[in-house]
Amino acid sequence: MNVLIVDDEPLAREGMRILLEDEAGITSVIEARHGAEAVALIRARRPDLVLLDVQMPEMDGFGVLREIGAEAMPSAIFVTAHDQYAIRAFEVNAIDYLLKPVTRERFRQALPRVRERI
Repeated sequence: MNVLIVDDEPLAREGMRILLEDEAGITSVIEARHGAEAVALIRARRPDLVLLDVQMPEMDGFGVLREIGAEAMPSAIFVTAHDQYAIRAFEVNAIDYLLKPVTRERFRQALPRVRERI
């Protein structure tokens, strides 16, 4: 599984990368620092999974989804510190919604859903 981590916070990206290191079947992990970079990487690299922050400057996670389009968007898990976006995330077919700081246990609950969908 090829994974794209999208978050404007370097420590958040590092934390997600650490969680991914111990998971079987992860073949590559790339990172985007903001929404525009995420859009470019999704189009160029076509990841299987996007771990997507909601609140980012200029283009938020929902903006990334709009820009890519539902039919071309890879499977997505929203990863954010804000619970108020959960319903909206599921309305746009998010696989899961993880609240920061993400625990290893909670992260491991989300991955089987991704594997089923892929």
